[in-house]
Amino acid sequence: MTLQTVSENRSHGGVQGVYSHASAATGTQMTFSVFVPGHEPDANLPVLWYLSGLTCTHANVTEKGEYRAACAEHGLIFVAPDVSPRGDEVADDENWDMGKGAGFYVDATQEPWAAHYRMRDYVENELPELIAAQFPADMDRQGITGHSMGGHGAMTIALRNPGRFRSTSAFAPIVSPLKCPWGDKALGGYLGPDRAAWREYDACALIEQGARLPDLLVDQGTADGFLEEQLKTHLLQEACDKAGQPATIRMQEGYDHSYYFISSFMAEHVGWHATRMKA
Repeated sequence: MTLQTVSENRSHGGVQGVYSHASAATGTQMTFSVFVPGHEPDANLPVLWYLSGLTCTHANVTEKGEYRAACAEHGLIFVAPDVSPRGDEVADDENWDMGKGAGFYVDATQEPWAAHYRMRDYVENELPELIAAQFPADMDRQGITGHSMGGHGAMTIALRNPGRFRSTSAFAPIVSPLKCPWGDKALGGYLGPDRAAWREYDACALIEQGARLPDLLVDQGTADGFLEEQLKTHLLQEACDKAGQPATIRMQEGYDHSYYFISSFMAEHVGWHATRMKA
């Protein structure tokens, strides 16, 4: 698999890179960012995945996430893929919560989305294979996190792949697409009207069905304008409590949905993941 370097910059003693490649999963050119901290020549480092939210690309967290100092301190590789396929040939929607920038980390089964919207396969399979082949990554030590739509992606990917991730966290995640307007629109469009097919993309439903994580950390701002209608953090708390799923779900007073919120707690999340990946 040919990897093209878009840019590389020295940062915090390591290298912040942006790369692209032709994806077999999406049938498009995909772009992602990777921060590799300074390390010994033969070292293989733990990997922390970050999945972004609606309207984002790899660039949002790369430019505003403030993770590099913490990743350098703890010796973690940080990988941030795009959130959807891109290109003139890719189907889109006139609204921002569907289509390009809104892949929801699913493998679409409905037209016109099925040809390219295969973000589950891309994030679960294709990109990890590329990271393992091209970077000094220890794939036995992985963690995953994400924001909003990406928090939904991080939790569902971890729940569907027991044992792959030593740690899972999220910032303001969509906890139950089955029970919010964003989920109704996106999952209905990508997967069709059979709501039973949506359950494998719903963290609360997966926990109810018996899927488990070693631990879970979630931060949610109390001033988040999407909290009541779309995110519904209380549903995740209820599902975890009922199932006995270990979880620390923190309501952060006065914080909104923006990267001002994410960057405020990013270093703490990186350290939390590092402790679990190095155990």
